[in-house]
Amino acid sequence: MRLDQFLKASRLIKQRSVAKWACDAGRVALMGRKAKAGTVVKVGDEVALSLRDRYVRIRILEIPKGNVNKERAKTLYEIVEERDVSSF
Repeated sequence: MRLDQFLKASRLIKQRSVAKWACDAGRVALMGRKAKAGTVVKVGDEVALSLRDRYVRIRILEIPKGNVNKERAKTLYEIVEERDVSSF
């Protein structure tokens, strides 16, 4: 599955177009390297997101096949690290 599709399916980012923008802007890293929206992700990969005032690093636990509901979306990943990076 493409990285931008996973970010939308997992509801880490609400819209696929925003997920694509975040990848293109260099705000998403896969296994420690900046990743493009079309990069294929697999179970066990770590994804880091830096959006606005939030930094989140997750580990992918499951790749969905098709649409997922809100409750199931939370089971697709586990949070490894999360922090506020608000600037003063």
